[in-house]
Amino acid sequence: MSRYDDIINLPHYELKHHKRMSMESRSAQFAPFAALTGYNDGIVETGRITSKKIILTDDEKNILDRKLKIAISSNSLIKIKCFVPDKSKMGGKYIFETGYVKKINSNLKEIVLTNNVRIKICNIVDIILD
Repeated sequence: MSRYDDIINLPHYELKHHKRMSMESRSAQFAPFAALTGYNDGIVETGRITSKKIILTDDEKNILDRKLKIAISSNSLIKIKCFVPDKSKMGGKYIFETGYVKKINSNLKEIVLTNNVRIKICNIVDIILD
């Protein structure tokens, strides 16, 4: 005879003035809790690395201007390295856009490629002719 034979087959005791907790409610007490909402997002944002914008000299700007004129006159495929400012913190990143020059919008000071990508002239760092 075991120590619990006298109670093992008894029904579970239910309180008369409290209902039994649902399984969802019982499991919720073990759910992870974030005391500081958005803290992890802030940590990730702070750790994200951005690059400084390169400031070109007048000579470098003249070289880019010549490359652009060559690309327009010969209708060549070009690869433009340009700076994209970050929307939430100082700095940004450098990307490459490839295409043919559709037009130069002097009012907005930008280059429009045939794939309708618009690049601000002040953000161009290099032009590679194909």
